[in-house]
Amino acid sequence: MKLSDLQEKDVVNVNDGRNVGRIIDAQIDESGKINYLVVDTKKGIRGFFSSYQELTITFDKIKRIGTDVILVDL
Repeated sequence: MKLSDLQEKDVVNVNDGRNVGRIIDAQIDESGKINYLVVDTKKGIRGFFSSYQELTITFDKIKRIGTDVILVDL
């Protein structure tokens, strides 16, 4: 699976069903192993009233990668 495939999926918290955001980047070490994923957690209406935050999610927090969503335990 490519990173671009993961970026098309919504990230959802299994504890409360909340849509966390979408993957925008990944941190990869020298051996090619992904250390963590970076999720964009924009909140509010697009434009002036939106706030931009990033959340990092390690692979041990990922519970399942489905066709439309990535389930995480946050």
